[in-house]
Amino acid sequence: MSIWCILLAAGSGTRLQAATAGRPKQFLELDGRPLYWHSALTMRGLPEVAGLVFVAPPEHLPAMEEEIRRLWVQDALNLPWHIVPGGARRQDSVRHGLVALPDDCTRVLVHDSARPFASATLIRRLLEGMDHGAAAVIPAIAVTDTIKETRPDAQDVVLQTLDRTRLRAVQTPQAFALPLLRSAHARAQAEGWEATDDASLMERLGEAVALVPGEERNVKITTPRDLELLAPRGASLLHLLPVAGWGYDVHRYAAPHEPKARPMKLGGVPIPKAPLVQAHSDGDVLLHALVDALAALLCAGDIGTRFPDSDPAFENMPSAIFVHELLQDVWGAGVILTHVDLTIIAQVPRVGPYREAICKHVAQLLKMEPGQVNVKATTEEGLGFTGEKKGIKAVALVSALRPATPPAPGLAPCPGLE
Repeated sequence: MSIWCILLAAGSGTRLQAATAGRPKQFLELDGRPLYWHSALTMRGLPEVAGLVFVAPPEHLPAMEEEIRRLWVQDALNLPWHIVPGGARRQDSVRHGLVALPDDCTRVLVHDSARPFASATLIRRLLEGMDHGAAAVIPAIAVTDTIKETRPDAQDVVLQTLDRTRLRAVQTPQAFALPLLRSAHARAQAEGWEATDDASLMERLGEAVALVPGEERNVKITTPRDLELLAPRGASLLHLLPVAGWGYDVHRYAAPHEPKARPMKLGGVPIPKAPLVQAHSDGDVLLHALVDALAALLCAGDIGTRFPDSDPAFENMPSAIFVHELLQDVWGAGVILTHVDLTIIAQVPRVGPYREAICKHVAQLLKMEPGQVNVKATTEEGLGFTGEKKGIKAVALVSALRPATPPAPGLAPCPGLE
């Protein structure tokens, strides 16, 4: 089953043009990269996603294609991609993107590139909804404001107050069975339907649309005030304190017949011919230690606090998703990562041939330069658990700068930083 994502970056962003000197919002930068690229990097961290279709403003298509090629090399996107020109309306742009999908694609995610903060966990919720039989799954959050309906010809006159308990604010990405979405767009084009999202077209087609919980942080950059969200993380803070997070993890080796015996990965890199590891998730001992270290920066417990191994939702989950989720919290707290030191402790396998690939992949996950990540390996000279070839250990030390002011709401401050 092949899943592709259409990233919509063809809008004009008229409400922001005065504040951005006419620059389309999708080309605004967050942490040195355009908004649309952040969504591409999130998709890269999901093994289910097989490729991307970028939809660009026709007048900017050559420049955007050149930029994607540069970013693809810089960040090692490692996914097939296409780029197509957008249309006059959002639904026209989606229709153009659908044409570019390969023949083996069966499911499609449609995402607005002006939502650069959508998480990998949110996307997995959408795909799990489809796995349970839904043909259309969308993220939504409860409406907290009181909503008034007004007259079309006199919008300063209230017709009625809507029951907000029945209302939901809808986000992207949205997930669809590809044949049905194509049918919906064909009907829309033939019969003149107008819609602001693809789920609306599916509804008019008579298909049920399932909801999953959205995310408050999955904000769409729409108004000049939203531009504050794109400021460099921590730039407005006067004082930064050096902090370090330490993480440790261990996995025993497993026989092939054992339940939850996983092929070995270290730092997201498969290690062929290595012993199997016993794990609830994918068993990447190095990334698990890294998650512990990132959590330590925020005084947020450990990997078991955030991703308990008693939760079936995390079974065989790629550890890169755990890293991505903690990274969002780290950035949200204004923490700046400066250096990462990783140590693998094992008698077997030999890690040396994979050290450079591990270093590069971890740097990509953390959006750091390879020179900021060190990976090394050692044995315990035949002593103890690893020396007897019963398992593998990993240690992670993350150095960072943290604001002296309290962190974002929901993240407990470390003692001494209040």
